[in-house]
Amino acid sequence: MTYPLRALLTGQVKPLGRRGAPSGIAKSPVAGPIMLGLTGFEGDAQGDTKHHGGPEKAVHHYPFDHYATWTAEIGTHARLAEPGAFGENLSTLGLTEDVVAIGDVFSLGGAVLEVSQGRQPCWKLNERFNIPDMARRVQTSGRTGWYYRVLQPGAIGPTDRLERIGRADPSWTLRRIWHCFYVDRLNPIELEALARLPKLAEGWRRHAERRLETQSVEDWTRRLDGQPTS
Repeated sequence: MTYPLRALLTGQVKPLGRRGAPSGIAKSPVAGPIMLGLTGFEGDAQGDTKHHGGPEKAVHHYPFDHYATWTAEIGTHARLAEPGAFGENLSTLGLTEDVVAIGDVFSLGGAVLEVSQGRQPCWKLNERFNIPDMARRVQTSGRTGWYYRVLQPGAIGPTDRLERIGRADPSWTLRRIWHCFYVDRLNPIELEALARLPKLAEGWRRHAERRLETQSVEDWTRRLDGQPTS
């Protein structure tokens, strides 16, 4: 089965919201083919390269399937009129966190992508939507989207289609991983399995290891709420 792109999007760094923080979250559809390298799309950029971008987060995918649910929950919002509200590079219908698993491999145009981790939402979504707790809403909902690493660089166009061509372990869906990290947060059996999951991004495996070692959950306040400007 293949999944047509609803949109292929990129964006440059611009000031975001009231804080004017540098961010690449505002992305626009591209009209023709662009190159995808090992760390992302030509013409795409991130304002905070410590927490965004890089080989394990080269491409961000957010299901357009969720937009109707968000509209029902937060009301009509200009951001939800078109793909790109969540800073995604890829928008599709038919693929969600319930059916996509870590290590799933997709072909898209001339490139090959592998699912590496879910998205950890940050406070920039609050600024993007002008809703103070939007990042927390996204995390709590499990409608987070996900990232790919690039196995084979290549040109991708807005009329190309995603096709799943391989799976490492279908049981490790993004929904299951979300449940482990954000719901059943100190389950030792799940955390031990996550720490050994070879296709999961190294940073997420380290999260699992630290929870096992400390028997505590990391503080999400800074990531979700941000810090006031000085």
